[in-house]
Amino acid sequence: MAEEEMSYSESIMAATNSLYRFPLIKINGIPLMCHIANNWNSISAFLPDPSDLLIATYPKAGTTWVQEIVDLLLHNGDAEVARRAPTPQRIPFLEIHSPAPIPAGLDLLEKMDPPRVIKTHLPIQLVPKGFWENKCKVIYVARNAKDNIVSYYHFDQMNKTQPEPGPWDGYIHKFMNGELPWGSWYNHVKDYWLEREKKNILYLFYEDLKENPRREVERIMHYLDLSLSDDVISRIVELTSFKSMKENPMANYSCIPEEIFDKSISLFMRKGVVGDWINHFSPAQNQLFDEDYKRQMKDVNIPFRTKI
Repeated sequence: MAEEEMSYSESIMAATNSLYRFPLIKINGIPLMCHIANNWNSISAFLPDPSDLLIATYPKAGTTWVQEIVDLLLHNGDAEVARRAPTPQRIPFLEIHSPAPIPAGLDLLEKMDPPRVIKTHLPIQLVPKGFWENKCKVIYVARNAKDNIVSYYHFDQMNKTQPEPGPWDGYIHKFMNGELPWGSWYNHVKDYWLEREKKNILYLFYEDLKENPRREVERIMHYLDLSLSDDVISRIVELTSFKSMKENPMANYSCIPEEIFDKSISLFMRKGVVGDWINHFSPAQNQLFDEDYKRQMKDVNIPFRTKI
């Protein structure tokens, strides 16, 4: 364990020497950070095992939360096993490639035996086709647009590898125009929603997880064909509360150096609430956003909630 932690720490510190705010390059119309785009052939050719599980989200939609829930479910709620390594080492980030503040996903996956749990922010059309051909299970987590953009804005300010977010008023327009890393939130949530039944995707909502975490943990458990005791489920709910995860160094990304994640600007795990958007949108911005949202989402009826 000590050797693993040492190599993980060393790899992160080595990467800091070549880090900067990565520019975006479009792959099939989707803006991705250059280190992802430049390694795209290898990423798109990745062939998962049928037993692999993919956790897909738009950035800052509850990814780490569901990663921790899944890891605990797969290890019968054993907190010590779930603390064996930081989240991005236990659950590789498929498309991330060196130099980056976390280990290259493909490198980690090559060293791991299936079944593996894999994270991605890729929109559905960029997910390697092997996931669908091998009928892998996929859990998708969606968060309402207003809270998602607020969380993403704070993250882009503190994460020195993401493009410079600029002022909040301009950031809103970038979000609406799909100009942020990983592209349009609107297309992202819609495309997974429309394919959820055909591709057997478990589609979760951040707001549902906040409102009734036990119910959603049980939904994930059943999707994974697991059967755990009520006591274990209760323990998992407690271990994956925002408070517990914020204090857990294996889940709160405190392993990332200050030079990369500037915690004086924002913590990786900032608030974890529903409705914080109301503290950021002016009335004029809210009206503009609502009008654009109605236009972009007119063709689907996804039951998002901006408060619970």
